[in-house]
Amino acid sequence: MEKVSIFVDVQNIYYTTKSAYQRNFDYNRFWAETTRSRQVVTARAYTTTRGDKKQEEFQHILRAIGFDVKLKPFIQRRDGSSKGDWDVGITIDVIEYAQKSDIVVLASGDGDFDLLIKEIKTKFKTDSEIYGVPSLTAYSLIAEATYFKPIDEKLLLG
Repeated sequence: MEKVSIFVDVQNIYYTTKSAYQRNFDYNRFWAETTRSRQVVTARAYTTTRGDKKQEEFQHILRAIGFDVKLKPFIQRRDGSSKGDWDVGITIDVIEYAQKSDIVVLASGDGDFDLLIKEIKTKFKTDSEIYGVPSLTAYSLIAEATYFKPIDEKLLLG
């Protein structure tokens, strides 16, 4: 049985599916698709928290599906911009688990991860599946992926 490690950049997936489709990502369908006939080594969802009830309910849903939810406080800057980036945390975890996995699944369209995907392919011979909204996923990330899986109708709610 193929060993899989799953990593979800929740903020990226939330904003790209909202922008492209005005709909939310279906984490249950995603889980079913990425874990079918595979042994899960780890499954992590990285997100920010403001401590509000709706967010906490969403985090409980992710945990019930099977994700280990990694939280970082949402930071609102004085200039109105915000920070809640998990790129370094995701990178550290992917490198740790790539060597224990046959395939790494990353749900994100962030081009900053192209070097990471190239590194796990070169160093550990680990394949990758990248899930992203086609029009909002960096071409460099798609090019480095062993498989690119478009987020489309079948992975959206409603």
